[in-house]
Formats: sequence, structure tokens, C-alpha cells
Amino acid sequence: MSEIKFHYGERIPLEMHKVRIVQRLNLVPIDRRLQAITEAGNNTFLLKNRDVFLDMLTDSGVNAMSDQQLASMMVADDSYAGSETFSKLETKVQEIFGMKYFLPAHQGRACENILGQVFVKPGSVVPMNYHFTTTKSHIVINGGSVEEIVVDEGLNVTSDFPFKGNTDINKLKALIKKHGAEKIAFLRLEAGTNLIGGQPFSLANMAEVSKVCRKNGILLVLDASLLADNLYFIKTREEKCKNMTIREITRKMSDLSDIIYFSARKLGCVRGGGIVTHSEELFLKMRELLPLYEGFATYGGMSVREMEALTVGLEETMDFYMVNQGPIFIEYMVDELVKKGVPVVTPAGGLGCHLDAMAFLKHVPQTQYPAGALASALYLVSGVRGMERGTMSEQRDANGIEPLSNMELLRLAMPRRVFTLSQVKYAVDRIGWLYENRELVGGLNFVEEPKILRFFFGRLAPVGNWQKKLVAKFKADFGESL
Repeated sequence: MSEIKFHYGERIPLEMHKVRIVQRLNLVPIDRRLQAITEAGNNTFLLKNRDVFLDMLTDSGVNAMSDQQLASMMVADDSYAGSETFSKLETKVQEIFGMKYFLPAHQGRACENILGQVFVKPGSVVPMNYHFTTTKSHIVINGGSVEEIVVDEGLNVTSDFPFKGNTDINKLKALIKKHGAEKIAFLRLEAGTNLIGGQPFSLANMAEVSKVCRKNGILLVLDASLLADNLYFIKTREEKCKNMTIREITRKMSDLSDIIYFSARKLGCVRGGGIVTHSEELFLKMRELLPLYEGFATYGGMSVREMEALTVGLEETMDFYMVNQGPIFIEYMVDELVKKGVPVVTPAGGLGCHLDAMAFLKHVPQTQYPAGALASALYLVSGVRGMERGTMSEQRDANGIEPLSNMELLRLAMPRRVFTLSQVKYAVDRIGWLYENRELVGGLNFVEEPKILRFFFGRLAPVGNWQKKLVAKFKADFGESL
């Protein structure tokens, strides 16, 4: 059940939980928001949370934990080695994924570091349905390169294609023929392609990918950080899977993989991560690096309290009414924005609602970072913090040339079980107003540009005085203090 149809015709998402702990929010006046975004160098990562009303930057590490997760943290065994807490987590991972070997880590990019160092060599190629920022950096820093083989439909912002994260099998076969299987470090599938709108792949497509990989002796690595959303979409959009349970779909995906890694900041709603595999040989290769970068094999950089909560969180992820919470709220937000004519990624994906900044700000050239400019503008008029997912999130090559992103998206993440429907409606209202006044928004230029992952720390300045004009218009429409 994705939504409830009410007697008077409205279809709205329905929470299958109740709220028992609350945290106060603060909506500072627009003059303070202008000061805050200026201090942050027009980079929403550098905003102080005290100046943020609705934090839609990410779902990573900010999903709401359940009462059972919080309770479990009180019984953790804090032994450095041989912790009973680790044994419980290991058993749960083995049960859900059907894989024997598990390495804990402090978060997803820590897993990527280990995978990159073990499997990527100079000249290696890593094909994937679509890259993620940290994944690509770990591959490049180890001398490899990324080749994206997503289906063409995946790069169409507006579509009704249900699985835009699918791998193009013909592109995969051509890539193997071009480079040779021995040059391919592994193939990575991202469950819920982050940078193109949280779009899922189908179980049928994954099976085709796995078949090609096994025929050619190529490791299939599944990034399961956004697995929960992808599970929901497989069950609700893939006809052959509608009668399968979430647990059954998870096991099918696992059986098709050689290695699974995940950020528990997303999957499981705690701060941590892990790598899982069927293979003792692969496990031992990766385990060598764990104490060097993460910690001993039974905690891997995670606190035992987080490990207890992850054990519960993974089990809760097998509940349909948990995995549907993000997608149904995102779908509602997307549908409401479409009614207002606001350009968004469709169909609604996982992780968050994605505004199409290139269509929203057609007058802002890509070299002036329209997605970053839109993030700055939306914060100004609403206090909502989103994340730029476009050219700012790329990085210059060795020759200083800046690649332009396939898409310019402003991601408005929807952490699970965090926001109320009224808060979502507030965000929709302010986005609608901003779209009506979009000609007031200008571009940005870097004034401080890090070489790697520049979107985390980079600082930008507005091109011209468009922010002051936007603030003046907002005050005229809404009043001085809002």
C-alpha cells in the first residue's frame, strides 16, 4: 500500500508509525538567511544547522531511528574483540543477505576505499550503471577509470520509464569487447542511482548483468546503500516481483552479487557500513586493510551501540511499511510540484525529490552552476537546505578541464520518518513561488575550489547582485520577517 485514497478524492501518503520524540526546528528571518548563505560561500554544506529550517541536504545518517533501535543501544557489549554485539550483527547480515563473510566499516566510503585499494590497479576500468562522487574518486585515485553504461532512458530527466537505473546490456558487452574482461576491476551496480534522481534498476536487469559478468569472470559489486528504496520499486513496479516479499527480493539480489557494500547511514538508519561476500578468498584480501583504516574486524570503526541499532535496522528494512516511507513522500512532493509546472525528475525515485535546475533556470549557463545557484536561492526563500547534484559535484581533470554534468539537479532528500506532510507542503509552496520568480536567480562562480570533492568545501560567489533582488521580491510578497 503506497497511499490512502480519502473519501473526498485526495490521495496522500500515510505514515505507518507515530512520533514519540520531537526536536525543535528554527526558521530564521530571510535577512539572516542571506547572511548565512553568504558566510557559507553559497555552499549548503557549509551552512550551520542552527540557520536551517528543513534539512533536505541528505538522508545519510539523519533517518529517524525506531524505538526498538534506541532500546537496543543500551545492551551493547563494548568488548574490543569478540564482542557479542558483533556476533549478533554478523548473524543478521548472514541471514538477510545469505552471505557468510562480513566486514564492518564506519561508513560507505570507507568500504569504497577498501574495494578500490584491493581491486583497482592503474589502467583498470570500472563499469557501472552510474557513478557516485566518492566512488569515482576512490577508483580514480587508485589509477582506474569509470565508464557509465546506464540505459539511455536514465539520462532523460522527464520520463515514465520505471527503471532508469538499469544497465544497458549491449553497452556492457561492447565495453568488455573493447577493454577485455581482465582489465575490468569489477562492475558496480548502484541500487538507486543517486546522481540521476535516485532511479532504481529492476531485478530482471540485474539478473542479465550478473549473467554477463559470470560468463566473463567479472566481479559484480552491489552498492546497497539505497537498497531500501530499490526494493520498494522492484516490488511495486516489476510485475513478476509483486507477490515476492522484501526479504525474498533482497536474497535474489544478493545471490546475483559477488560483493555487497553499504552505508548504514542510509541502509539501517545508523552511522556505519559494511562489506559482505560469499567468497572467503575475497574476504581475506579485504580484511587485511580493515585494521589499517577502520579498526579491528569485530567493530570496523563503528561503535557497538551503532552495531546493535544496525542489527535491528536491517531487520526493520525487511518491512514493506518501512521501505515505502521515503518513496511515497517523495512521490507526493513530485506530483504536487508537477501540478505547479515545476520541472522535476520523473518518475519519482528514491532518496529525494530532484528539481531539474537546467529547466528551472534556463537562463543560467552550466558553467555558472545552475543547481548550486538553485540550492542557494531555495535556501534564501524557505530555509530549506538541499544538495547540488550537478557540475559542482564533478571535478576538473588532470588538465584542469571541467566536465559538465549530464544533469543539473537540486536534490531535496527525504529522510525516512522525519518530516511531516505539512512541512513537505511548505517546501512545495516556496519552490512554487521561486519558480514563478525564477528570472531573478543568477549564477555562481567559485572563489575557493578544492581539487577533490569540491562540493564539500568549495566557496562560491553570486554573479551580480541577484540575491538581494530575490530577497527584496520575497519581502514584498511575504513580509520582512519570513
